[in-house]
Amino acid sequence: MFRFLHSLLAVVVTGVWMAASGSALADESTAYPVTVRHAFGTTVIVKKPERVATVAWANHEVPLALGVVPVGFAKANFGDDDGDGLLPWVAEKLAQLKAGKPVLFDEGDGIDFEAVAATRPDVILAAYSGLSQADYDTLSRIAPVVAYPQAPWSTDWREMIRLNSAGLGMAAEGEALIAKIEADITATIAGHPELKDKSAMFITHLSASDLSIVNFYTTNDTRVKFFADLGLKSPKSVVEASTPGKFSGSISAERIDAFDDVDIVVTYGNQKLLDALARNPLMARMPAVSKGALVLLGGNPVGTAANPTPLSISWVLKDYVALLGNAARKSR
Repeated sequence: MFRFLHSLLAVVVTGVWMAASGSALADESTAYPVTVRHAFGTTVIVKKPERVATVAWANHEVPLALGVVPVGFAKANFGDDDGDGLLPWVAEKLAQLKAGKPVLFDEGDGIDFEAVAATRPDVILAAYSGLSQADYDTLSRIAPVVAYPQAPWSTDWREMIRLNSAGLGMAAEGEALIAKIEADITATIAGHPELKDKSAMFITHLSASDLSIVNFYTTNDTRVKFFADLGLKSPKSVVEASTPGKFSGSISAERIDAFDDVDIVVTYGNQKLLDALARNPLMARMPAVSKGALVLLGGNPVGTAANPTPLSISWVLKDYVALLGNAARKSR
């Protein structure tokens, strides 16, 4: 903690957020100050950022997609096949930008404030995050912070891009990025008419050893929001459980008939789980299970990208949509 306070003081006493050489992050026509509104109030960025840090999941993908290499961002803790702390689409983008590996923050026990301060950022992007008020206050002592717009972990990929690109002074570039991703999605789902009018449900995690409770994501979760982008709808059973601020629901397997309106089930698991579902007298009554209309995701890039982010969408889109399409055909 002493090191963190010392680092923080070193930043504050300069009177400006120190910056090293790097590419310009905003068009010269951007008018400053830039004000970004979010759940904790407003953040004012008085001049063009030159050193960008990000915390929490995937916020670094926005500057990277716009050609800006952050000085530090969160280490990948899921789906990192080779253990280098970078998801493959991030590593690929860094290579395209001819950049080395930035500082990676280990957030296994929460935000590493010392590490963030040590990168001497002049803006911190966290539009998709679970920041508490205390987290926000501490980070704000290091640099201006762009936080989530309403609730923790509920920012969809478009909002993530809009908020974080605004924090970079690159709002127009952010809109262009959104349009490009939307075009990729449109082109991909055009080849999968079987998805039209199908309903999908994302079950959080199922255990082959205990199938008595079904836990699922509501329409407030970004994974479920992504279904709509792919031409899928949420079943009535999930919509009714999606009260404001609630990101997951639970139901006893004894009430499995509530999910008769689900065409496709997406969850994390393997063949062992699939076999257990087929044997379970309650779960096997669910039409999507009995027909085998399931998408089983693992701790791999496709499984990670089911929670859509600016760089991951186009990287795994064809594979993910193909899995959904296969499940949709089985649901007939």
